[in-house]
Amino acid sequence: MQFFPAALQNLTDQFARLPGIGGKTAQRLAFHVLSLPLEEAEEFAAAILEAKKAVHTCPMCQNLTDRELCPICDDESRDRSLICVVAEPKDVIAMERSREFRGVYHVLHGVISPLNHVTQDDIKIKELLKRVGTGEVSEVIMATNPDTEGEATAMYISRLLRPMEVKVTRLAYGVPVGSQLEYADEVTLSRALEGRQEI
Repeated sequence: MQFFPAALQNLTDQFARLPGIGGKTAQRLAFHVLSLPLEEAEEFAAAILEAKKAVHTCPMCQNLTDRELCPICDDESRDRSLICVVAEPKDVIAMERSREFRGVYHVLHGVISPLNHVTQDDIKIKELLKRVGTGEVSEVIMATNPDTEGEATAMYISRLLRPMEVKVTRLAYGVPVGSQLEYADEVTLSRALEGRQEI
C-alpha cells in the first residue's frame, strides 16, 4: 500500500541516495522541500543544476573549481614544489583552515578500497605521477585518513613515487589537542610516541 503520492516518494528516494541520509531524514527533507514556496523550491533546484554544470575538476590538482584553475593552483605565492595529497575535496578545506600549509594539493577523489571495488585505476593517481614526473616537486605529503584504506593508499603511492627521487612524508598522528591520555587508544598512543618531537 502506497502512503504518499508517487512524486513525494520519488523525492524521498532521491534524498535517501545521498551519503549519510537515512530513510527518516530523507522523508523530513522531502516534506521540507514540499513546504517551501514554489519560488524557493525552484531556486533550490536551480542551485543544484548550476553547481552540476559549472563545477569541474581543476586540471592541475583535481580539486573542484568553477574556473580554469582552482584558486590555490592559480595563486603564484604557493610553493609548487610541495604537494599535499588528500582523498577528497573536503580535505583541502580542512587543511586550509589550519593556515599552515603553503604548498599545493592533489585530490585523489577516493582511496583504494577492495571491499568497495575501488582500485588504483579508479582514483587520480596517474595525474599525481604526471605532476611529480616534471621534476619540479621536492616533497609529497600523504594526508589520507589514518584508517585501513587511507594507509594502504598512502603506502601504494609512496612505492610508486620512490623511483622518482622525491621525498614522501606522512602526516604525523597523535593525541588530539584538548583530549586526555586515558581516552586514547593504543594505536593512537603508539603513533604519538613514534612522531614525538623535541621541545
